Formats: sequence, structure tokens, C-alpha cells
Amino acid sequence: MTATPALSPEQARTRLTELTVIDVRTPGEYATGHLPGAHNVPLDHLDTALPALRAAADRGDLLFVCASGARSDQACRRLAAQGVSAATLAGGTGAWIRLGHDVHRPAGARATWAMERQVRLAAGSLVLTGLLAGRRLPAARWLSAGVAGGLVFSALTDTCGMARVLGKLPHNRPHPTDLAATLAALTG
Repeated sequence: MTATPALSPEQARTRLTELTVIDVRTPGEYATGHLPGAHNVPLDHLDTALPALRAAADRGDLLFVCASGARSDQACRRLAAQGVSAATLAGGTGAWIRLGHDVHRPAGARATWAMERQVRLAAGSLVLTGLLAGRRLPAARWLSAGVAGGLVFSALTDTCGMARVLGKLPHNRPHPTDLAATLAALTG
């Protein structure tokens, strides 16, 4: 498997006007701040967006972005399997912001926690619940063991089932009209 091409934040900043930037984070994460001009296509909507992304790639280079670079790398690999080339932003929006580059925050947009933080809260809450409930019902400790096993599996496979589940919560889902408008902009 070939490595996904990556642009450093500095390289991306100098080419920002010529790139089509796709932010694959959830809409809530996107609202906390994204690269100027970035389009929001959450990772779990990538297959739906494939025709629009293919059309955008035919017009110019694509740059995929997420919080750290892991999800955008996954998106690039999935697109490469479909014959669409794209680059990822090394270090994601975290690196972009640490270097002091501008981010866009839509006025009135309700921001949510980053997915990593949502996963930590959910995992920690479930482990704590399993341990506390296990004082009265020993079988409840299996909840904690299950979460621990899921975290180990997540680390070994560089995937996150809990993030996939949390991504389905209403505050993490795009409004159908927002996604449709994004796909139309990418196609046109």
C-alpha cells in the first residue's frame, strides 16, 4: 500500500486558493473552526459524496483535513481505491491552528466537542459505570472489560467503533440540506 501524499500546514497555506479543501470531521467539529473555504463532508458520508468528489478532483487538487490527520488519511485511502487522488493535511487542523493560521468559524454555529474528546467522555463514563455497578452486580464489570477491549482493538487497528457510533448522534450529523448544498458546490 502506498503512503497518502501529505502537505504540511505551510505548504497547504501557500496553495489554499488552488486546492479544494474537504473537512471530514463531524459538522459539530467543523463548526469549531475549519480551514478557510473548506467543505464539510463527514467521513461516514464519503461514499455518498464520491461522484461530487470525483468531479472536484477532475478540476483540481483535493486536500482532505480532519483534527489530527488520521481520518483525512483514511478518506484519501478510500478515494485512492476508487481512482481519485487526494492529499491529507499533515497534523490536521490541530497543527494548522498551532501555527497560528486562520480558521473560519461560522457565525451562530453551535460547536461541539472534538470526536476524540467525545470518545474519551463516553469510554470513561462507561468504564466508571461498569465499575460502580459492579459493586452490586459483579456481571456489570463486563461493561468495563468490553470498553477496555474496544479501546485496545481501536489502537491496534487505528479505527474507532465508538467514534462511529457517536458520529450518528444528532449533534454530529449534517443536516441533509447542508450536505446537499456542499455536494452541489463540489459538482459545479
